[in-house]
Amino acid sequence: MKKVGIALVAPVAALLAAMAITSAVIIAVGGPPVDFWRVMLSWPEADEIVNITNQASMLYLSGLAAAIGFRMNLFNIGVEGQYRVASYVGAIVAGTAIGPGLFTAGLAIVAAMVTGAVWAAIPALLKVTRGVSEVISTIMLNAIAGFLVGYLLLNYGQEIGNDRRTTPLEADTTFTGWTPFEPADGAIWTLTILAVLAGAAFWFVINRTRFGFDLRATGMNESAAVASGVNVKRMVVISMALSGAVAGLVWLPELFHESRTASFYSGSQFQTGLGFAGIAVALLGRNQPVGIAFGAVLFAFLSVQAGDLEFEHVDVSKDIVLVAQGVIVLTIVIAYEVVSRWRERLEQRQIQRALQRPGTPEEAVAS
Repeated sequence: MKKVGIALVAPVAALLAAMAITSAVIIAVGGPPVDFWRVMLSWPEADEIVNITNQASMLYLSGLAAAIGFRMNLFNIGVEGQYRVASYVGAIVAGTAIGPGLFTAGLAIVAAMVTGAVWAAIPALLKVTRGVSEVISTIMLNAIAGFLVGYLLLNYGQEIGNDRRTTPLEADTTFTGWTPFEPADGAIWTLTILAVLAGAAFWFVINRTRFGFDLRATGMNESAAVASGVNVKRMVVISMALSGAVAGLVWLPELFHESRTASFYSGSQFQTGLGFAGIAVALLGRNQPVGIAFGAVLFAFLSVQAGDLEFEHVDVSKDIVLVAQGVIVLTIVIAYEVVSRWRERLEQRQIQRALQRPGTPEEAVAS
């Protein structure tokens, strides 16, 4: 129980500090913090629960993609560009309908993962061959990805009004999803299962395989990893490619969902920002699959609840939610570091007290 209590100190303290700081910001801009938190912390409606679940699935995949790089001590800031390019390729393949629906969907998923892996491998190769920082190269590739997809849509996409799009999916390539509430409340996307499978695979690979051990060892101490025979350059390329492959899955749950409002294609109206949000989610979850899940649900909850601010006529901008999300990440990072140091000191004191007791091995040797 004591260990559980210590583990909960950091997140609880961080969330309380984040609420206090966000409240101070709201007061500074002349808003009512009590009304803001009343709306934000209210229990969501059934349709909002569905939206939170769907958004959390994409944020979770994005967070996993970032976490793979972080565990290797690589800063993959390019998840945004990787899932943008991969989503376009996945939509192109899914729209071809070259076989039965499930076959086409499976082929599109593989194509998106391969595209994300290839796009993420570019900065990895630049790092191991030319010493280029992956932070700089991935940021640049984010911009290139946006321009590239825009160019392809403009020149090869279908024109629908003011929008350009890929070929829409056939009906048998989409999935109906699950309706835990009334049909009017919407459905949970079928391919949210990709988030569950990716999280389980991440845990297994990191904790139960030689590759995962080498990855963690390289991230913690590269010199020790080299001494134990790890090929660091190869690990960098493989780790970044795996990160990009997971990033390629980010938008697919939405692409394949069957509903009256679904688009079934990739176009200029595309949900961006999931890559950068995933980086924050990974940091919030300490690069652990369960922690990332909590972070994804929290970010999705805040984003969906922000829509109620206008509905409830609360005089606070929805952009304050972005401030709250950023503050939560900062306070979590600081709180974990403070608690970690406090725990180390506590353990050292316990060891010193144990050594000072009569009959300890140290005193037995001295006698």
